[in-house]
Amino acid sequence: MEAPAPSFPHRLEVVETIASTNGELLDRLSRGEGLREGDWLIANRQESGRGRLGRQWQDASGNFMGSTGVAIRAGDPMPHTLALVAGIAVHDAVAAFLPDRGGLMLKWPNDLLLRGAKLAGILLERKGDHVIIGIGVNLASAPDLADRATISLAVNDTPVDRDRFANRLAASMADELIRWRTNGLADILARWTARGPVLGTRVAANPAGEGQLTGTYRGLDPDGALLMRLAGGADRAIHAGEVELLGNGED
Repeated sequence: MEAPAPSFPHRLEVVETIASTNGELLDRLSRGEGLREGDWLIANRQESGRGRLGRQWQDASGNFMGSTGVAIRAGDPMPHTLALVAGIAVHDAVAAFLPDRGGLMLKWPNDLLLRGAKLAGILLERKGDHVIIGIGVNLASAPDLADRATISLAVNDTPVDRDRFANRLAASMADELIRWRTNGLADILARWTARGPVLGTRVAANPAGEGQLTGTYRGLDPDGALLMRLAGGADRAIHAGEVELLGNGED
């Protein structure tokens, strides 16, 4: 049964159709409009939603498509680690609607998997002292993609209302932001790792400008980069790029 959501002050602005929720919030910043933390812009449909590396985010009625803004303050952890914060928030919001959390796992840097297939994605974009966080979750249906398996929560035969999920996610995100600022990055790294792959899982990485690297997953480094152990025994930190989970390792 779904647990009650904590009470955090947030406002959900829902629009019928928009080009991109991330794009709209970035435009508002460009126009000098303020963005209050905890507020979300949510679309019933997106015409030009986008994901990482310029990919198009395919929307569908009943799915969650929304964005929120975080103002970077003096003393905050590194802004790029908000991807980890958002990942934990999405993971825990989804878990609240699942009778069994088995098979739910974060994949570095910006995906949430269910049974090995992509359930949700996260996109961070920065403008000045703000980071815009866009999140898409397949609640009702999943797109048919040629390069990866996808899944929706509908496969569990448990309908998830988009607005109930949005409120749960907004509360979860607010909670994780407090932890990020109060407890520091080490706490976020530990929380993400507990929801990520098993140590020793075989992985492949494609850092920009390099060929594919294969090895085993060794966790996250103190800055939030993915650590992998290469075949020769050397450890390598992956700061950006595509990562694929290949299966179980020896650890």
